[in-house]
Amino acid sequence: MDPGTATERSLRQHYNAARLRSHTWDQLKLAAMDLDDGRCAPEEVAAILKDLFTIELYWAYPGRSMVRQLEQMLRSKDHHGLHLAVNHVVRTLSSGAFRSDPAALLDPESGRDALLAEEDGKPRPNYFEVLFVDELDEDEESALKHKLLQCRDKADPFVYDAVVVRTVQDALIALLFNHNIQVVVARFGVPYGSTNHKGLLSTFTRAIDALDPGEIGRAHMGPYLGRICRWFRPEVDRYYVTDTPVDGLEDTTLATFRRIFYRTEDLTELHLTMLRGIQEKYDAPFFSALKEYSRRPMGVFHAMPISRGNSVFKSRWIQDFGEFYGRNLFLAETSATTGGLDSLLQPTGPLKKAQELAARAFGSQRTFFATNGTSTTNKIVVQALVEPGDIVLIDRDCHKSHHYGMVLSGAYPVYLHSYPLKKYSMYGAVPLHHIREQLFKLKRGGRLDKVKMLLLTNCTFDGVVYNVERVMEEVLAIKPDIVFLWDEAWWAFARFSYVLRQRTAMHIAQKLARKYRTPEYRAEYEAHLASLGEGESPRLPDPDKVRIRVYATQSTHKTLTSLRQGSMIHIWDEDFVKKSEASFHEAYMTHTSTSANYQILASMDAGRRQVEFEGYELVEKAIELGLLLRRTVREHPKLKRWFDIITIGELIPGEFRQSGLDSYYRRDQGWSEIEKAWAEDEFAVDPTKINLYTGHTGIDGDTFKNQFLMDKHQIQINKTSRNSVLFMTNIGTTRGSLAYLTKVLLQIAEELELRNAGFEHDDKRAHIARIRALTEEIPPLPDFSIFHRSFQGQPGVPGGDLRSAYFLSYKEERCEHVKLEECKRLMHEGRELVSASFVIPYPPGFPVLMPGQMINQEIIDFLIAIDVKEIHGYRPELGLRVFTDAALGRQKTTTAMGGMRASIPAVAKDSKDARRTKR
Repeated sequence: MDPGTATERSLRQHYNAARLRSHTWDQLKLAAMDLDDGRCAPEEVAAILKDLFTIELYWAYPGRSMVRQLEQMLRSKDHHGLHLAVNHVVRTLSSGAFRSDPAALLDPESGRDALLAEEDGKPRPNYFEVLFVDELDEDEESALKHKLLQCRDKADPFVYDAVVVRTVQDALIALLFNHNIQVVVARFGVPYGSTNHKGLLSTFTRAIDALDPGEIGRAHMGPYLGRICRWFRPEVDRYYVTDTPVDGLEDTTLATFRRIFYRTEDLTELHLTMLRGIQEKYDAPFFSALKEYSRRPMGVFHAMPISRGNSVFKSRWIQDFGEFYGRNLFLAETSATTGGLDSLLQPTGPLKKAQELAARAFGSQRTFFATNGTSTTNKIVVQALVEPGDIVLIDRDCHKSHHYGMVLSGAYPVYLHSYPLKKYSMYGAVPLHHIREQLFKLKRGGRLDKVKMLLLTNCTFDGVVYNVERVMEEVLAIKPDIVFLWDEAWWAFARFSYVLRQRTAMHIAQKLARKYRTPEYRAEYEAHLASLGEGESPRLPDPDKVRIRVYATQSTHKTLTSLRQGSMIHIWDEDFVKKSEASFHEAYMTHTSTSANYQILASMDAGRRQVEFEGYELVEKAIELGLLLRRTVREHPKLKRWFDIITIGELIPGEFRQSGLDSYYRRDQGWSEIEKAWAEDEFAVDPTKINLYTGHTGIDGDTFKNQFLMDKHQIQINKTSRNSVLFMTNIGTTRGSLAYLTKVLLQIAEELELRNAGFEHDDKRAHIARIRALTEEIPPLPDFSIFHRSFQGQPGVPGGDLRSAYFLSYKEERCEHVKLEECKRLMHEGRELVSASFVIPYPPGFPVLMPGQMINQEIIDFLIAIDVKEIHGYRPELGLRVFTDAALGRQKTTTAMGGMRASIPAVAKDSKDARRTKR
């Protein structure tokens, strides 16, 4: 199929193969109905069935056997029977009834009862599919499925059906297309190539086309498939069937598969092993323990009157509280850490097991749960790893918890500048060349040995995602033992997409840890050194010095299933036991409550189970809905008149988009090929974050959020900028929700039409002025200036003593308030103004001033120009809180006398001394 043909453009209107499949069955349903009524030619139905025969290779139900039955009905001219059979299949697929008993549903008559049971709401067993990769003919495939059916027992906790493919490429296609696959059974000696990745399916198999098995022969294709499967779908259980003698199996093969079988063995053992593997993923140990505990009769002579609901359901005044939440919530509310439960501070039972399962699911060496949000987990990691006086490179526009972490730890932050997006009053992310520049400045200043951590937000609030592998590799080339803290508060779900996963911290940590220990990498490194010019610095780390030390903090509750404040810390640290374990546990104890909320912990345990089974499917749907919203706004004639979507090209400057991709969707081309961009570009954009530009409406983002979306239509969003609002799709977003949002945006567009039609001359002039203010007269975004010399770690070298500045402001007599216009006058007269507090306007939601930071004209102009209602740390009636000249003079003297760390004790001087320095 030639690129750009009408057929390819039609296919690229579908984001993924699952949507193509659903659409094709719907087409067949309409065509079969028309054929039954005499309004359609048989050839049209035959063409659709031909496409479905290709597609259904990768699904167990209805599969190719059903397509053959339908083709037989068409050949025998049983048009009415064909119509009924197709209706049955489409209805069964839509309802999910095939999960009750997929084998029975292949026959419309015998499947009727199962379909009715599904519609009656009766419980059904959990269903999954097993992918067999083996060169079987049709009779052998049928015999295999029959034998597996005989292995089943009514007591089995799960129901499964088999998908059989005959090549490695077909297996990979099945893994990409079919989210029901939870197990792969690979046979020794299968061929690699398939013809199905071309033609109809070529739009959806680009990731597979990029793979090159090289010189791998057929004898090693099974293990190769296992390794690639681990990359595409790491949650899928992998088994290998071979005739290779045990002593001939390579270590890598043994490590790749859960278990290895021999063809002569009985299928019952494979059947039981597969069910056991699924059961191990299904187990949610802490959730199960809490359910079991809540079912026991209990006498409570401990804290918490609310436990068991005793203080609620006996009350005459708050029974509605109990009715609202239901009895189970209170039955599970307890302070107990025994009796089958566990302690979060020192888990030894079900909580310990739950965290181990989460580590497996998220690809870490260790995972820790937290019940007070990522604001706390950020501080835990910083306090655990950073000592007073250590240097941390940190993006200035990160979450405020990181700045407070700098204060708590006594670290010297080196603030990194993200590229500005002036038109939208946003920041993007920190370019790699800027990170390297700061590291080289520190090296020249003799301070590289004090650099402990690089702290970056991935992905940013607005969806900008780093090339994690490139950043880590080039930074490790300069500082091979640096610790990375990736704030993935909004990125927990990315683990479960094969495209997004390649920019997650744990995936790259595991990848680099393996890579740097191989002889192939050592040869690559030596060749790289030989290619460098005089004075050129390496961009690859030394394999003899590099250590992989990576931490990721994730707000599980933000993008996955968890109650509010559920958060996880994921760790891949080669030196954890040797360098960090004791300090980590101390920091964890410091910030973790002794009364951890069990409901939050249980929700994270259940959420982990969900993503191991459904994560791939749900994340794909969330991405699809995000892309669909983009397309709807950009194509609908009413919506595109008033609104626009901020594209990749507008969020990421061209110098950081080596692939040239500037939009996820183009009307003339359909969905863009994003794999290359996600593999190569310095930055990418999270497709589930959709920035809607409102500048041409004359309505600022905050007003649009509160008055138009929330107050009028009960649509919740999180973030706004001066002229945009951010929509996010997640695993809980439905197509119905998207339809409602579209309806609301159309209603707002109609209201705007009516508003503008009623404008008088003065109204119109004022409206044009508002549009100009939102689209042209945008205040420049200020960069971090510098720390005042009283708080600099070393003159001329990046880094400052934020902690000293923070605590210096504790005495009111060391501070004063100055109004913004007065600031301008004082600076013009030559006075140095130094902030005594954090100043955080919402939006954009990051500090524009920090304690110890020099205030400059750019910052004052920004604060005067922004028209937001909420600025933390600033009181308009008083002005900015700044240090007095006397306080700064005293601090400067203390610093000069005591060196870099001597300034810290200065804040603890007697208050009488402090009063004498008051201006």
